[in-house]
Amino acid sequence: MSDPQIALKRWFHEKTAPHGAKKALADATGYTPTQISRMRNLETDDPKKRQEIPLDMIEKAARFFDSLPPGFEGMTQWLDHHVDSEKTVPVVGYVGAGAEAHFYALSDGELDRVPAPENAGPETVAVEIRGESLGPLFARWLVHYDEIRSPITSDLINQLCVVGLPDDRVLVKKVRNSKSKTPGLYDLLSNAEDPIFDVPIAWAAKVKSMVPR
Repeated sequence: MSDPQIALKRWFHEKTAPHGAKKALADATGYTPTQISRMRNLETDDPKKRQEIPLDMIEKAARFFDSLPPGFEGMTQWLDHHVDSEKTVPVVGYVGAGAEAHFYALSDGELDRVPAPENAGPETVAVEIRGESLGPLFARWLVHYDEIRSPITSDLINQLCVVGLPDDRVLVKKVRNSKSKTPGLYDLLSNAEDPIFDVPIAWAAKVKSMVPR
């Protein structure tokens, strides 16, 4: 393995080392945790246990961790989701223990305003992660979303979403079709908590981006 590849692997290994980071990166990028484990493996040349890091994953990981890897220092367009300091979006709630977003009855519906990601639209909002329900790495990160689907649509299955339930809980979870195959019910998955099985979903929105605050 060449020196640049070793430096890249070490960067990737360090970024995905905290508890929950590998699973969260998998949810955000579409790669499997097994593939990510192979990409971060520094100890073997066995092709069954090691995988080179493809360019699209390097870019996605740089955006996700808001950090440029060795050899890619010039790719500043990858950072901060091209945050536009002139444009902001509202923070509408906090994601706390149990991944429940608690919304407060403010007159303008906002708790704060934060810089908007490049892909922000007129409906984009943010929630702030409080606690470690998505893993300790993501405490106080911002989760951006829009395009609320009610009812949920099939393209959100197996995606990390902000999910509203009929009992008014709002969760950040990966949505999966119910194992029981009961029509209208879904399973909700996360890193640090047990799955929630067989629940109806009132609305859902795919997570657009997650950035440190």
